[in-house]
Amino acid sequence: MRGRMWLIAGGVILGLALLPSGAALAEGEILTAEPARGGIEYLCPPRLHLRHPRRCTAAGPGMALASYARQGIFISSPLPVVPLDPQLSVLPYAYLRVSRSGVKLYPRKVDALRDQRSWGKLGPGYVFVSWTDRYEEEGKVVYRSTSGSYLRGDNVARISPPTFHGLQFSHTPARPFGWILSNGYASAAPGSQAALTGRYLRRYQVVQVYATQVVGEREWYMIGPGEWIEQRQIAKVDPDPPRPDGVQGGRWISVNLFEQTLAVYEQGELVYATLISSGLRGWWTRPGAFQVYLKLEKDTMRGAFEADRSDYYYLEDVPWVLYYDDARALHGTYWHNNFGYPQSHGCVNLAPADAHWIFNWAEEGTWVYVWDPSGETPTGEDQYGSGGA
Repeated sequence: MRGRMWLIAGGVILGLALLPSGAALAEGEILTAEPARGGIEYLCPPRLHLRHPRRCTAAGPGMALASYARQGIFISSPLPVVPLDPQLSVLPYAYLRVSRSGVKLYPRKVDALRDQRSWGKLGPGYVFVSWTDRYEEEGKVVYRSTSGSYLRGDNVARISPPTFHGLQFSHTPARPFGWILSNGYASAAPGSQAALTGRYLRRYQVVQVYATQVVGEREWYMIGPGEWIEQRQIAKVDPDPPRPDGVQGGRWISVNLFEQTLAVYEQGELVYATLISSGLRGWWTRPGAFQVYLKLEKDTMRGAFEADRSDYYYLEDVPWVLYYDDARALHGTYWHNNFGYPQSHGCVNLAPADAHWIFNWAEEGTWVYVWDPSGETPTGEDQYGSGGA
């Protein structure tokens, strides 16, 4: 996700509202829109509305922003984001997706080219392998996997890992923020009957939340002057909670199953936040306070939970793995780009750059607090096995 993100909510650039150079106000004079070069009109900036309200007209973006400022809402304040190291998103391997029917494994390149003497098979199921070399001979393509086996190219496809990543902070943001989950327009007011604005919001775009209003059974969030979105359109982070029950010390990772977000705290300050994909219904990610018990640069994950093994998966060289609850782990995810929605068999799926950052930050013993503010995730021990990717 695309480097540093700076948000000026509502698209209001305050510099357009500055007074013309050299302009002065006589006592009691009212400032109105005044044409300047190129036909641009200058209106009162918010600071003048706040300090000398009688000198400004009761209109324009400056007036609107000043009104929010009187409520303690400062729309133009950016999030305190620190740029990420681009190397965090570089995966140590390239990966192939195997066809659902599976793929044969061969001991030598020539055997794969001639389809002879296969010594095993991966699949059928949801299968991904890492590879080191690609050969194209005799009109055929063969890959050499990191495990040393050879695979024919007609049963695999190269994949592009997700480029999304979360946000690193210099200090705790002043207000909630979040990521847009689906493309669409903001509404001019809270409620499904409100007109749409001209502001188009894209998936993974970051917005700040300035106010909340309940309409019917739904919460609506103000993300800019006259711009609202419904709660289901956003994965939100409340940046400054108290230390969770059961967590000791000032360092912890908080996993919000309802919002599908993760937040990292250092001495109570929010230092990182991102989207996740937790367990699907029936393969829930278990709530509770845990500690990382094993830290691995990579691990191969496999399993099946259905009696007919129709959900079999094999994921080779999963990067930056932090096991914290039986087989449930925080780990990098190269096989999907569905962050913000449940997707896994119980693990906490992270985009590669996020998993790499958290892996570097965390230690064995680091606390992981998993919670669901909606209360929909079951907590009974009989609902949980060992978990999976």
